[in-house]
Amino acid sequence: MNAGMQGVRRKVVHATLYEGVAILMLAVLMQPVTGKGLADTGPFAIACSVIAVLWNMAFNTLFEAWERRQADRRRTPRRRALHAIGYEGGLVMMTLPVIAWSLDMGWWDAFLTDLGLVALFLVYTFCFNWVFDHLFGLPASAH
Repeated sequence: MNAGMQGVRRKVVHATLYEGVAILMLAVLMQPVTGKGLADTGPFAIACSVIAVLWNMAFNTLFEAWERRQADRRRTPRRRALHAIGYEGGLVMMTLPVIAWSLDMGWWDAFLTDLGLVALFLVYTFCFNWVFDHLFGLPASAH
């Protein structure tokens, strides 16, 4: 079985591709939702990306350490869904203040916006990771 790209290189390529696509998607999609222009949604998307990159590295390191200890290491749809939920759940706690501040929203509106982003990114994360593993191979932790 081809192990594909491994280690730090895999993490850097994964995070860079994931966040690059996410920044573009978020900056564009937030314009009609917030009524704000790219001058506001672009920096917002970049700020969220910086937070997400740091969380991505930490979460994936923890996830792969857990995965190595499992008897069955296959990346099933269930495991991919748990990965996406865990990642997004941690990220939402960190992005709520950023949404409120950078988009000049009250906490409730920021929370509702964050819930919408969670739904969007749960699907995006699941699909991105599935495609990434097929293009670059599975990490050693999944063999």
